[in-house]
Amino acid sequence: MEYFILYLLIINAIAFLLMLIDKQKARKKKWRIKEATLMGVAALGGSIGALAGMYTFRHKTLHKKFTLGIPAILAGQLALGALLIYILYFR
Repeated sequence: MEYFILYLLIINAIAFLLMLIDKQKARKKKWRIKEATLMGVAALGGSIGALAGMYTFRHKTLHKKFTLGIPAILAGQLALGALLIYILYFR
């Protein structure tokens, strides 16, 4: 369980930093991180970090793909987590 929590901390930090890096690159009109990469990191468990990065840096907040997609990924992850907790501890 400790490794899972550590994984979540790391993947969320990565998602947060990717939003920062992409925002900085956008301002300087340089190469960008692919949207699929940003969404993929969120789907791999970094949805909280991605959501925090979006609103901290005001990045991708006008894109429906992100304003609806990241919270949907987070909701799915929370539902899956609740289901796993139920199965593992209450059955």
